[in-house]
Amino acid sequence: MEGPLSTWPWEKLGCFKYLLYGPFVAKVMYSRFQEDSIMATWCLHVLILCSLRGLIYQLWSSFSNMLFLTRNRRIIKQGVGFKQIDEEWDWDNFILLQAIMASLAYYTFPNIINIPIWNLNGFIMIIILHIVFSEPLYYYLHKLFHGSYLFRNYHSLHHSSAVPQPFTAGHATFLEQIILGGVIGIPILGCYVMGYGSIAMIYSYVLVFDFLRCLGHCNFEIIPHQLFLAFPFMKYLIYTPTYHSLHHTEMGTNYCLFMPLFDVIGNTLNPKSWEMHTKASIQSGTNSQVPNFVFLAHVVDITSALHVPYVFRSFSSIPFTTKLYIIPLLPLSFLAMIIMWLYSKPFLNTFYYLNNYLHQTWVIPRFGFQYFLPFATNGINNQIELAILRANKLGVKVISLAALNKNEGLNGGGTLFVNKYPNLKVRVVHGNTLTAAVILNQVTKHDVNEVFLTGATSKLGRAIALYLCTKQVRVLMLTSSTERFQKILKEAPYEDQKYLVHVTKYQAAKHCKTWIVGKWITPREQKFAPVGAHFHQFVVPPVLPYRSDCTYGDLAAMRLPPHVKGLGSCEYTMERGVVHACHAGGVVHSLEGWTHHEVGAIDVQRIDLVWEAALKHGLMPVSSFKKTD
Repeated sequence: MEGPLSTWPWEKLGCFKYLLYGPFVAKVMYSRFQEDSIMATWCLHVLILCSLRGLIYQLWSSFSNMLFLTRNRRIIKQGVGFKQIDEEWDWDNFILLQAIMASLAYYTFPNIINIPIWNLNGFIMIIILHIVFSEPLYYYLHKLFHGSYLFRNYHSLHHSSAVPQPFTAGHATFLEQIILGGVIGIPILGCYVMGYGSIAMIYSYVLVFDFLRCLGHCNFEIIPHQLFLAFPFMKYLIYTPTYHSLHHTEMGTNYCLFMPLFDVIGNTLNPKSWEMHTKASIQSGTNSQVPNFVFLAHVVDITSALHVPYVFRSFSSIPFTTKLYIIPLLPLSFLAMIIMWLYSKPFLNTFYYLNNYLHQTWVIPRFGFQYFLPFATNGINNQIELAILRANKLGVKVISLAALNKNEGLNGGGTLFVNKYPNLKVRVVHGNTLTAAVILNQVTKHDVNEVFLTGATSKLGRAIALYLCTKQVRVLMLTSSTERFQKILKEAPYEDQKYLVHVTKYQAAKHCKTWIVGKWITPREQKFAPVGAHFHQFVVPPVLPYRSDCTYGDLAAMRLPPHVKGLGSCEYTMERGVVHACHAGGVVHSLEGWTHHEVGAIDVQRIDLVWEAALKHGLMPVSSFKKTD
């Protein structure tokens, strides 16, 4: 049974809750037709303040998720999973609530709008009132909410977030946020009643309040321990992220709002607080846990570049599609592309844990189109080489190359680096063996006896053709090069060579219902497929689903085991928990402990072995069939 006022009144509205800001906007707009509208001025201040508050939380969230800056400062090491992200989805409810509370305050004290813009005495007075009223009141109520009934029915929601994040600060029940609004409002109204109020004071107090709330929940230590060594009294006046994280991991201590002094007075100070803070601060410059596996990705385009946790955490937690709200950020994305092109190096993007092993995704700071610029080849290979050498130095077991990072024309599918550094301890893997296995599993389970293969002489195309011909599946290999076709044909067993057929035109597949696309095809070329055809694909970017009377498969992918921990981002257009097959191939390589490099041509004899190993470790195939609208 839920406690009274534990749920939000607009909980069922979803994103339509933002319509509740409508009256504020309407009042401001309507004031344009009036010469004097004091209420409209107040509404404008409320809207501006709400926007700034949201911005503070968003900036802190972005900073917290910039793992390339914060990875060695993280307090709780585990990642933020999809479950926590979903639970904190409506973290900003409290901003809307307190906007409504501010309106009620205006109707109660209508003269509050007449306060001056600036009053220095007000800043001094609000600090005093905060220390005298807000801090002890919050401490007492917070401690009260850790009692059995209140915790079970209210405060447990806030503590259900395993990893504190800036958005966690707003993740609480309706009743708790009403109380918090009162804690914020007391010093503001106190200053007004005493004649010290000002617009600047209200803005400053509310925004600093939010800033400190985010600081306590950011989960990385940013306050240097030297500050408390130089000024010992400061540790009683301002809390740290480590200090508040202890409250989340060891409940029953560290209840204060911002000032540990009240925990000292209430005898609830965790004795490990200063020691842990010093340790976290000192170790911030050292490397944290070494990953067992690294997936080396790259940026696709300026739109999908925004599909990362440090832009919008919620956006990155769902499969990528272009959203209207990211379009205004495209100029920033373009600017980031230029900066990364001129000066950047591989960086950490996301991580998760599988079987207690740390897996990370690093990103080469290059966009998809740059891989097709002849003059950019050396620079891209230098970036990949830098990442491989860094992984080797750290002690990473396996590094898997994503998509264009293993392009045959770029570096021979990784052979360039293995040949250049024959003593590498890190295993370099292109993951294409499992990619081939995923596609072949999709094809063969439907009792297919003929396929049409584009990109037939590519690394993957070759492996698919050679595998299928041994299963007595006729392969129509589209290629303009007789020489390359003959080379692959000679690799096939003599008795199976008759199943490999050289074709040069798409018309040859007009009766074939299974297309395996390894080279991008236009809508015009798709017209040659018969009704009911299915397009499997391993081409980047995926083909446009033009035919409504056909089905289209996603890029080869596998679902990670259900016991994966800390996974909170979707990999490009993949569903939650699903990764590209080349990513999964690297995972399998690391879990199996294989000591060979997987670069260059695919060993067809290992396709079944890799597939069975993937299933053994709990990775599951993802259904490929979907129909266009």
